Amino acid sequence: MARAIWLVLDSLGIGGAPDAASYGDAGADTFGHIAAACAAAARGPLRLPNLTRLGLPHAHALASGQVAAGLAPLPAAQGQWGCMIERACGKDTPSGHWESAGVVLQQPFGLFAAPEQSFPPELLAALIEQARLPGVLGNCHASGTEIIARLGAEHIASGKPIVYTSADSVFQVAAHEQHFGLERLYEVCHLARELLAPWNIGRVIARPFIGEPETGFTRTGNRHDYALAPPGQTLLDAVCAAGGEVFAVGKISDIFAARGVSHSLLASGHDALFDATLQALARAESGALVATNFVDFDSVYGHRRDVPGYAAALEAFDARLPELMAAMRAGDIVVLSADHGCDPTWPGSDHTRECVPLLAWGPDLAPRALGRRGSFADLGQGLASHLRLPPLAAGVSFLED
Repeated sequence: MARAIWLVLDSLGIGGAPDAASYGDAGADTFGHIAAACAAAARGPLRLPNLTRLGLPHAHALASGQVAAGLAPLPAAQGQWGCMIERACGKDTPSGHWESAGVVLQQPFGLFAAPEQSFPPELLAALIEQARLPGVLGNCHASGTEIIARLGAEHIASGKPIVYTSADSVFQVAAHEQHFGLERLYEVCHLARELLAPWNIGRVIARPFIGEPETGFTRTGNRHDYALAPPGQTLLDAVCAAGGEVFAVGKISDIFAARGVSHSLLASGHDALFDATLQALARAESGALVATNFVDFDSVYGHRRDVPGYAAALEAFDARLPELMAAMRAGDIVVLSADHGCDPTWPGSDHTRECVPLLAWGPDLAPRALGRRGSFADLGQGLASHLRLPPLAAGVSFLED
């Protein structure tokens, strides 16, 4: 039996979803706008030879209706390529990952929509009392880097953690690793996860940082997500039920609430995540799934609206793909996708509702166009069929239609 590798290029949207206007995202195009910015700059067009061979610009052209700037003419793709449309409402990390793994969210996550005084007073009062806090700071929509720059000094002086949210279904808590304490931050987030049950919030995120007011603050790699559990059986569950192993690299384990995970491999930064993926593949036996989320595309470049940084990260990721392909053996498959968009040219700092790529390659896989897929769940169903698992609850296998 073969192995499967699933790589999530977190936030790499490839053009507005059909319902993007309902989210205020008509015209958003993460990949297309990055390519256009590069082509217009002195640095020149995006250099993505390996992703191009797999079919990324082809999938973008299918989703957006035009070839990305600087990438025409497109060569014949050597992988299987297409685009996917999310069926679930929203544009957040859990719903995108869960649907890709075969569980389509039927009820949208709750949101804290008010830009200021975002959280219900009773929620904050309970958190302050039960966590024995002197109070909280923030209580608003904010960028994670901006709010620690603005409130970090007051946080250190007062001992009050910083709480904030966004257009996504999140309750985020930022605190200094030394002055507040990393384990203390995790305890507060664990309690917040329990208190948030009535609001159906997808994730509580611990956002630790270091530094001093005189020199500035920097977020660390000790982020931890406390997600709701998927409301159904995922591809990860199915692999484990069949006796296979799931290697969850990066924040995959957090996103699936550690369910269906045999081994969790933590790493910070794309190179470390790629190294951990190769290490997991070296350990993986037949029937195993290796799943990796490359979070920096989203958290470091997309949310911070850093177009040059996002472009450089894509090129660095592309340059390492041959290592992975060389480590694969007959019968293996690697699938690349995303969970939503985060267009770095778009107003604000939130995710964008976009189509995402579906790229597949394997030593024995014949190249072909996969078309426009009606659900992210087609990815999970395809990997389930590849691993000879029983069909998942949602999706049409991209390998068999």
